[in-house]
Amino acid sequence: MSDTAGNKAKVTLSDAEWQKRLSPEEYKVTRKKGTERPFSGKYHDAKTRGIYTCKCCGEKLFHSNTKFDSGTGWPSFFKPIDETAVAEKSDNSLFMRRTEVLCARCDAHLGHVFPDGPQPTGLRYCMNSAALDLDPEV
Repeated sequence: MSDTAGNKAKVTLSDAEWQKRLSPEEYKVTRKKGTERPFSGKYHDAKTRGIYTCKCCGEKLFHSNTKFDSGTGWPSFFKPIDETAVAEKSDNSLFMRRTEVLCARCDAHLGHVFPDGPQPTGLRYCMNSAALDLDPEV
């Protein structure tokens, strides 16, 4: 691990270490850029208040008060908890132009962001439940 601009240690593990830490689906989604089936993830319809964190490294990513029902079958948020928590990368796979969203701390694939979300940002961060954990507020 090495320091990054946000004073957070960058999490880098070998492929074998990620496979030991994650379920097969979590590994496929976060480390191999997979996508879970729509309406199949545990958070697509969750209403619990709390903080959504990265499944791989625990980085705080989204607050539940930014979650909305996009009708797509994946948990959707209109902004990250902190702009430095996520990174974006151009994704031209599957013959489409999309913007991939990654955890800035460990480079886990989280999902994609689209410009069709609600105000105040107009963005829809369409995430995979398999890439997230929810830390409920008590």
